Amino acid sequence: MNAEKYPRTYHFPYSPGATQDDKICWEWEELSGQPLILTEKLDGENTCLKSNGVFARSHAAVTRNPWAQNMWPVWERVKSDLEGIEVFGENLFGVHSIEYPQLTAYFFVFGIRENGFWWPWTEVEQWCFLMDLPLVPVYAKGTFSPITLQKTIIEGIKVESAFGGPREGFVVRPLEGFHQAAFSKNVLKYVRAGHVQTDEHWTRNWRKAALFFE
Repeated sequence: MNAEKYPRTYHFPYSPGATQDDKICWEWEELSGQPLILTEKLDGENTCLKSNGVFARSHAAVTRNPWAQNMWPVWERVKSDLEGIEVFGENLFGVHSIEYPQLTAYFFVFGIRENGFWWPWTEVEQWCFLMDLPLVPVYAKGTFSPITLQKTIIEGIKVESAFGGPREGFVVRPLEGFHQAAFSKNVLKYVRAGHVQTDEHWTRNWRKAALFFE
């Protein structure tokens, strides 16, 4: 199994939330001409389910952080179906910079990797359906010209999150699968202007997010 943590996601050049420490993909137009999916970038902790446990930022050891305690029951439920694959998603159990007033769950899947290959989106959908795991909100699918893609993103950021409150941004990837080596040109993000970059300081006084029905 691939032991690498989730790769660093490059920004679109027109992403206003990019900082000096972020990587920019200047050849972003290469995404055009193929079917793409735009998903909402949720403000949580990147978390991975593997056959040997739950991992967060580091894949050297499983996470035992209190804001990841919700993930272990999920892992217990699906662990027998994790052999050979890594399921990546956003864990919103702990509030970061955005608090979602209409949050429906805590963990939302955005990708599955198997031996260095990222599954096509339809296969991710099918696996999550069988496992009863929610996907990150999908904003748009289709084939876009560079101008149309940029316009779709900039207009979409003006709309509130699928879970209420401000939308942090978007992640764009092909509908088809791709290899790990091509990740930096196949998965790009746009982050809204003024988004607070959450760092390790949030963990000192972290608090549990509330689901809308609680």
